[in-house]
Amino acid sequence: MTGGIAPEADVSHHGHVSLWGSGLGVWVQSVDHGPSNLAGVTVRVRTSLSLSGRQEFPESCLQADRQTVLCRTGELRTDVPEGRQLALELQLAGRPDEVVVRVDTLWNGGATDRNPKNNDHEVLAPATGDEYVF
Repeated sequence: MTGGIAPEADVSHHGHVSLWGSGLGVWVQSVDHGPSNLAGVTVRVRTSLSLSGRQEFPESCLQADRQTVLCRTGELRTDVPEGRQLALELQLAGRPDEVVVRVDTLWNGGATDRNPKNNDHEVLAPATGDEYVF
């Protein structure tokens, strides 16, 4: 932020989720469509059911509570169209028939995002092992 004016950046998250047994896979691609580059973004992944016990996360992620994982993307530049990839393999408590997964931006460096609809998603994933796209 320079001169008291917030930069503008259109962050988007797209990907898919898959539920099989107690395993939940979440794959997210985060992209900055500009016009400003971002030093980093925090992606929030929330599940409608609790995660079980100890989870293994990528170095950039941590568990915020029983249903929420937070991941930092690192720098998002407008000249990198593939953005940053995130892959989570989570374990849910029990073996649910379905789960709702919410993916959104928790923090984007204070930038103004005039198109938040492409970074705020909710997807229902039945326990079929299929990929459900968002």
